[in-house]
Amino acid sequence: QEQLVESGGGLVQPGGSLRLSCTASGFRLAYQSVGWFRQAPGKEREGISCINSSDGATYYADAVKGRFTISRDNGKNTVYLQMNSLQPEDTAVYYCAAASRSVQAMCAMKSGGYWGQGTQVTVSS
Repeated sequence: QEQLVESGGGLVQPGGSLRLSCTASGFRLAYQSVGWFRQAPGKEREGISCINSSDGATYYADAVKGRFTISRDNGKNTVYLQMNSLQPEDTAVYYCAAASRSVQAMCAMKSGGYWGQGTQVTVSS
């Protein structure tokens, strides 16, 4: 069964850090572009960071640029999102997704591909 599973979410104080993991089973993540998306209450889901399958090119939304870093470990079939300097506005459910798309198209993806079930990130003092 092909699936993606996110982990690493939780409650963190402003200024803190978290690392999210997205692990695939049933297919090789190395052959897919992978993206991290988030959906805050009352807002649409948005692509915040993506990495492609070929040359490791990355994309970051302006809201997270300089604070978040996406990386992949093909040996572990896992993609990570290191999140630093977290702020309350980063509070959301974070999803990962995988598809055969360019890195820009990946972060604009609304449907299709593989999606995880999401992990909650709450930034609060």
